[in-house]
Amino acid sequence: MTEPLPGSWHWLDPAGLQQLIDALRRRGHRVVGPQVADGAIVLRELASVAELPTGWLDEQDGGSYRLRHDPAAGTFDHVVGPHSLKNFLFPARETIASFTRTDGAWTQTHAPAPDPPLAVLGVRGCDLAALAIQDRVFLGSGYVDEAYKARRERLFLVAVNCRRAAATCFCHSMGCGPAAGPSFDLALTEIGNRFACEVGSDRGAAVLADAIAAGALMTACSEAEIDAARGVPRDLAARMHARQGVVDRPTPRSLDTHGIRDLLMRNLEHPRWDEVASRCLSCTNCTLVCPTCFCSSVQEVADLSGDTVDRERQWASCFSLDHARMHGQSVRSSTASRYRQWLTHKFASWIDQFDTSGCTGCGRCITWCPVGIDVTEEIAAIRATDGAASADAGRETP
Repeated sequence: MTEPLPGSWHWLDPAGLQQLIDALRRRGHRVVGPQVADGAIVLRELASVAELPTGWLDEQDGGSYRLRHDPAAGTFDHVVGPHSLKNFLFPARETIASFTRTDGAWTQTHAPAPDPPLAVLGVRGCDLAALAIQDRVFLGSGYVDEAYKARRERLFLVAVNCRRAAATCFCHSMGCGPAAGPSFDLALTEIGNRFACEVGSDRGAAVLADAIAAGALMTACSEAEIDAARGVPRDLAARMHARQGVVDRPTPRSLDTHGIRDLLMRNLEHPRWDEVASRCLSCTNCTLVCPTCFCSSVQEVADLSGDTVDRERQWASCFSLDHARMHGQSVRSSTASRYRQWLTHKFASWIDQFDTSGCTGCGRCITWCPVGIDVTEEIAAIRATDGAASADAGRETP
């Protein structure tokens, strides 16, 4: 047996994958992975390969998500669900400090207990790219979010190379998939009933060695087998670029990103903003499922006595009126202005802030929008009528 080293490839069968999960749990990791629950494939705590969604496929389109059982489907032939790494590294709600009043004086009683180290199985290329963006937001500026940093430093990532795309996927347009990019510890490519496992880090090599020591039967991949494994996401990307039947939809999404920042910023008064606003519910679903949105608010929550207070951080959204409230009123009171703020930030001013787009082409915002608003369609419509005059010259500006 060839010793696992960064850059090496090894074959795992389902029993070997179980040994990998067991090795992570022995090391104290909380392991989460994809499972069927509540009519979707979500990320939740995982103890056995039997809990993985083998034989299940997701059918996604604008405002539509359905599961169907297919005996021929593999373990990871589903695509992304509503959960991403954001749900675990930047929780929707968390207590960041607690305070107690004694004899009229306030003291901080405790800092939040650290979370156990997390291992995530089944991370896709679009979510690895989203993780890099979130790292830039929470770690790469002058202010470092210590809670995020503590979780991130102990995060173990088992990525999966996609061999199937949903109708809402456009990661190929954003350069974020379908192959798993860097920063994973291990990456799996499903071929038949086996997994070609690429070692991406020293930690990944150590965990794989633990699994072998516990009895996992693993063989080294040959050069031909490695090339075949690398060809799985490469072939899918070629089909996505060709916009040929990669799913049950004849024309998968794509997005022309050429000059997209300037395109949007010179069309802030385009009539398309009002057209999309007539459909948008301002429900915030798109920002909740987006793996890169990072807005939050902080509030104090007191007990009935008023002597104990928790300071809680929770997700916020630029689609809510309060998000842009200044001097007693919202500066973005219309749905059109809020949708424009979200889209132009994601694809334009985000580039000014972080030197990258805020979108990785995961397609979640399309799938989970109740009315099926499609960012690729909206941007294409603006590009098709670039420079069109506003239909309402009196509409508010950003």
